[in-house]
Amino acid sequence: MPAVLIVDDDAALREGIAETLGDLGHTAEQAADGAAALARLAQGGIDAVLLDLRMPGMDGMEVLRRLHATPGAPPVAVLTAVPTAANTIEAMRLGAVDHLAKPVGRADLAALLARMLPAPGGARTAGPVADDGDLVGGSAAMRMVQKTIGMVADTNATVLITGETGTGKEVVARAIHRHGSRAARPFVAVNCAAIPGELLESQLFGHVRGSFTGAVADRLGSFREAEGGTLFLDEIGDMDMALQAKLLRVVQERVVTPLGGKPVAIDVRILAATHRDLAQAARAGQFREDLYYRLGVVPLALPPLRDRLSDILPLAEHFLALTGPGKRLSAGAAACLLAHPWPGNVRELRNAIERAAVLSRRPVIGAEDLAFLNGSAPPVPDTPDSDLPGAVARLEAEMLRRALDACQGNRAEAARRLGIHRQLLYEKLKKYGIG
Repeated sequence: MPAVLIVDDDAALREGIAETLGDLGHTAEQAADGAAALARLAQGGIDAVLLDLRMPGMDGMEVLRRLHATPGAPPVAVLTAVPTAANTIEAMRLGAVDHLAKPVGRADLAALLARMLPAPGGARTAGPVADDGDLVGGSAAMRMVQKTIGMVADTNATVLITGETGTGKEVVARAIHRHGSRAARPFVAVNCAAIPGELLESQLFGHVRGSFTGAVADRLGSFREAEGGTLFLDEIGDMDMALQAKLLRVVQERVVTPLGGKPVAIDVRILAATHRDLAQAARAGQFREDLYYRLGVVPLALPPLRDRLSDILPLAEHFLALTGPGKRLSAGAAACLLAHPWPGNVRELRNAIERAAVLSRRPVIGAEDLAFLNGSAPPVPDTPDSDLPGAVARLEAEMLRRALDACQGNRAEAARRLGIHRQLLYEKLKKYGIG
């Protein structure tokens, strides 16, 4: 039977997972800390590792880092009670097979081990080998984005980031750069929609003095300014077709030719983003198909905020903290935020929180401070602090109802949108008498 090492300082949790592993037909071994885990792994015979992050002494990330540097180390999955964007990305960058939030249900554990352990024929089944800045969110959709960032960060693969306006495409691009091997080198962002076509070529590729009227000095261009680092081409779908042909050559050959100058070799990682459907644009002849495939080596789609219900309040609190200390959201304000459809996504949410914080003189932002959000009348009224637990319960119940309505009653999908386990969803539905 495959041997799985459980590394966690919580003895009760280790025993619970070990019992489940036994039921699934695996041999379970246990280690209470990082040092004990490495000592056991050095003896051999372990086929997979389930690793906690927060432990006394050597933490899980250090264990993972050492295993990542050890040839032939068994696959590792991280299980943590406190998943964040930073530790998710770092764990995936260091080769974790997955990064899951505790508690992990039996079905999820079985699916995880199916990806980690050798299949009957001897080959391991394929599986994902995926708080910083504004990359906030613990929903299932955002955790998948964070895992993908961790997987691609140390590579030179070109990534095409797609999503509606305001979903945070540049934030994701900067996270890929910051967590990768090029982090110490420049990150250069160019908005292809904001620069007229006749100027964008010079912006990207540079020019030499005298190459055209007004070229009074040499210009390196964004590609050469990003040498050794990352060039982020935002709104690539708005680029002129003629310029797309020149960009394709740069992407293929990693050589730029400044206007009026000679070819120059470059070492630059390219990340691109768009809110447009480039596949459809390519079929319609509005975007070069060959460039689309060159840019989309790794596609990364960002979900709209309306599909991330469980991220709305953490994001709102994050943005509120950035406005200064001392302010908080009332239950009614929170309900108002949850009721709004957020067509402008995260950018709209940030602007709304900043506006409410500036215009409200009170320490508690109420629903009335968010009245400018059309059609988002709060489902529950603001209540005095003395009834805060009751207001929170009503707000939680309303979130559950909205998630179920959005998923046409599909409980598994509602749990995914809320970022909680299905069993917890069932318990809360029973608690509030919903469904």
